[in-house]
Amino acid sequence: MAKKLHETAKEQETAILVAVPNKLQAEEKTNEYLDELAFLTETVGAVTVKRFIQKLDKPDIRTYVGKGKLEEIKAFVKEFNIDMVIFDDDLTPSQVRNLEAELGVKIVDRSLLILDIFAIRAKTAQARTQVEMAQYQYFLPRLTNLWTHLSRQKGGVGMRGPGETEIETDRRIVRDKIALLRDKLEKLDKQNFQQRKSRTEMVRVALVGYTNVGKSTIMNLLSKSEVFAENKLFATVDATVRKVVIDNIPFLLSDTVGFIRKLPTRLIESFKSTLDEIREADLLIHVVDISHPSFEEHIEVVNQTLKDIESADKPVMLVFNKIDQYRVQEADEMNDMGEGAERPTIEELKTTYMAKMHAPAIFISAAERLNIDTLREELSRRIAAVHFVRYPNNIEQPLDNNQ
Repeated sequence: MAKKLHETAKEQETAILVAVPNKLQAEEKTNEYLDELAFLTETVGAVTVKRFIQKLDKPDIRTYVGKGKLEEIKAFVKEFNIDMVIFDDDLTPSQVRNLEAELGVKIVDRSLLILDIFAIRAKTAQARTQVEMAQYQYFLPRLTNLWTHLSRQKGGVGMRGPGETEIETDRRIVRDKIALLRDKLEKLDKQNFQQRKSRTEMVRVALVGYTNVGKSTIMNLLSKSEVFAENKLFATVDATVRKVVIDNIPFLLSDTVGFIRKLPTRLIESFKSTLDEIREADLLIHVVDISHPSFEEHIEVVNQTLKDIESADKPVMLVFNKIDQYRVQEADEMNDMGEGAERPTIEELKTTYMAKMHAPAIFISAAERLNIDTLREELSRRIAAVHFVRYPNNIEQPLDNNQ
């Protein structure tokens, strides 16, 4: 029996991470970016064995890294029998081809890694169709070198989707497949548009933010529903919409896909219908993980993505989540708090520069249910302002269990 279990057990794929930062980029920032890449790698079920960093003015046009670093990576891959090399940027088709020829293992860039996570997380027909189309669009310019490479693989990271089932295909067939998927998405979009149109008059609120900031946990708290929430990147891919009632006022609350640094453009394009929940919202709740050392950069990433999808002008509530994990020693020098306390109180947080970043800024811990009443009160005020403009004579609404 033990032998059989050993034979059928699936071992984790091993990976090394590679970054080529600009020479001006601080080492701390580079390590932080690689931490995120390692988290992405863990999310798809692979284990990171080592990291390689080479500072260059610009990546090598042929192999992304320089010749010396490539030899160093090659020796490590061979010695420790590494399954794949993951790069923290997008690679050109020729770079992938050259790296595969040199290293003899699977080469995964940032876009392919994120696409793989989306392939794991997508549950609805629409999300699966969106991911599949994005995968085909990614693979199309890489067909010249991809199939030979795939024929040697046994699946795993980057192999979920069209790569496994369309090994013998050619560009024409792939383009036809993309066209079919696009038609399918258009039909699904029309269905969703009709669904959204039927609820146009109800106030609509969308949760937005960097990935893994706790949006789904907040969704569960406010709607008293069971939306999947996990401490992994992109735990939510499908948009989830729930009817919620606070202070007798009904509204629709949407939990949307999290944003991330260098989010592949093809994913933004493919997830148009999902992002329509943001575009058509009356109010955005921008959730920020205050405990993350780069939360300010995350705010900028989200704001830029909102600009990219033409939603930057919408009313926003800024909500700093995970205050239970925030510590003074992680704080910025601009904070006014003393250095004695390890965990600042909500009143102390209100005196910091963070509280002045947006009016109002609300500090909560969704996991510990800290200061949720303040969030509800502000949300109720903002929703009422929109609701009673649409329904000036509708003073009372039926009570609901979600209050």
